[in-house]
Amino acid sequence: METALDILSWALLLGGGAFVMIGGIGLLRLPDFYTRLHAAGMTDTLGAGLIILGMMVAGGLSLVTVKLVLLGALIFLTSPTATHAVANAAFTTGLEPWAKE
Repeated sequence: METALDILSWALLLGGGAFVMIGGIGLLRLPDFYTRLHAAGMTDTLGAGLIILGMMVAGGLSLVTVKLVLLGALIFLTSPTATHAVANAAFTTGLEPWAKE
């Protein structure tokens, strides 16, 4: 049973790391602010969530797991909200979305 939990934990950690790396590549490759912001916001939330979930599986049932649940809930709520606020501020100041010519 312990080996299965270790495999699950590593799979979640590697999956979260992969999403964070994909978001970093998206920041470099995408054409404008809004698409970059979308890539960063979405992959950051999912990547961090998977990494935190992997740490919870690895840590077992303890006080650390409770703290990780609270941290995951905080990231799940604040990261999309912050991404939306930044995009809204950029649009309000007049930054136009990219349009293919």
